[in-house]
Amino acid sequence: MKALIVDDDRVLADVVAFALRREGFQVIQAFDGPSALACWAEEKPDLVVLDVNLPKMDGFTVVQRIRKEADTPIIMLTVRGEDSDVVHGLELGADDYITKPFSPGQLVARARAVLRRTGLPSTPSSRQVGDLVLASSRREVRIGRSSPVPLTPLEGRLLDCLMVNVGQVLSYDVIIDHVWGPRGGDRDMLRQLIRRLRGKIETAPGDLVYIKTIPGLGYGLISEDNIV
Repeated sequence: MKALIVDDDRVLADVVAFALRREGFQVIQAFDGPSALACWAEEKPDLVVLDVNLPKMDGFTVVQRIRKEADTPIIMLTVRGEDSDVVHGLELGADDYITKPFSPGQLVARARAVLRRTGLPSTPSSRQVGDLVLASSRREVRIGRSSPVPLTPLEGRLLDCLMVNVGQVLSYDVIIDHVWGPRGGDRDMLRQLIRRLRGKIETAPGDLVYIKTIPGLGYGLISEDNIV
């Protein structure tokens, strides 16, 4: 699944991007109206998260242009909370409307709801990095042509988090929040979970996909494609 995020507030755009990547979306970004339309035409995203107040061309105009050509799901973001703006956005064809400030969790939930209503899957059924394939729906991992190996729910969430962010180092707190939620888990529990997952995906010397420990920082999934 691919999401286009359009907001001239780059800090907020990065927060939204991180939240959606954690849910398995491939994310592209634009920071003004014309760039948004260009990205939409070239990338053909499954979802657009669109700010109203944009440089060069406002979000309402962007919605109009997209709706002339396609029914791509659109969630509008704005500091405007007036009923007239909400009604205007929805009448132009937006699927949902969120007023700033909002929580990333709220946005993710609304994105899933919009995709369900439009008949699109809200999360991918499988994910692949190199020869490593995670079947999320069956909670299994397979390496190349080997037999699938079952994962526990925690192992599945951990591996999914690492695969979404392949090549990046994730802090302990970010991983713990993703796997257990903000009120559960600690570094010792994460260390044990990493050890168990390694036992399932690092099955032979010289494996080209493995979990790297960065002392004092966190963990990252490394594959042959991002080894320099």
